[in-house]
Amino acid sequence: MQDVEIRSRDAASLHEIRPQLLAVYAEIYADRLHEEFHSVERFDERLGWNTEVPGFAAAVGYHDTVPVGYAFGCVLQPGTNWWKGLRTPVSESETTETGSRTFALSELMVLETVRGTGVARQIHDALLRGRTEERVTLLVERDHPRVRAHYEDWGYQRLGEVLPFPDAPVYDAMVLRRTGR
Repeated sequence: MQDVEIRSRDAASLHEIRPQLLAVYAEIYADRLHEEFHSVERFDERLGWNTEVPGFAAAVGYHDTVPVGYAFGCVLQPGTNWWKGLRTPVSESETTETGSRTFALSELMVLETVRGTGVARQIHDALLRGRTEERVTLLVERDHPRVRAHYEDWGYQRLGEVLPFPDAPVYDAMVLRRTGR
C-alpha cells in the first residue's frame, strides 16, 4: 500500500490520538480481548508506562485520515524490568542497560487490511529512523512463528524466552544490532 502516510508522535502529542490507537488495538486483538492481559485496559496501561520512559517515540501509519497501524517504544533505562522475566540464561552484558543502549519496540501492529503490503516494515523503519541506540529489542509471542520469521528476515535474532508478566503469554526476546545508524 503506497498511500500510507506515517507520522511521528512523542509522549506529549500521543494523547490526541490515544482513542484511535486503542480502537486499532481492539480491532487487531478482537478475538483475545476476553483475556485479561490482552484487554484494552491492560494495553492502555502498558502504553501509559511507555510514555513515561525517556526516549518514547511512536510512528502511526494513516490511510487517508484513518490509522491502519502503529509502532511505539522507549529507551531501556538502568534497572529496567524488560529483562526480569527472561527464562533463558544469557550473558549479563546482554541485559545491562545504560539508558542509551537499547530501544525497546513495545508494539508494532497493523490492521489486517494492510498486512502483507509492507506497511508494517514502513512503520518499523520510520520509528527507528534517526535513533542513536546501538540495538533494538522486541518481544514476539512464541505461538506466532510466522511473525517471528518476519522479524528474523528484518535482521532480528532470538536472545531467549521471556515471561514479562505472570498473566502474559511466553515470548521470544529478539534483538536487532544496528550498525551505521
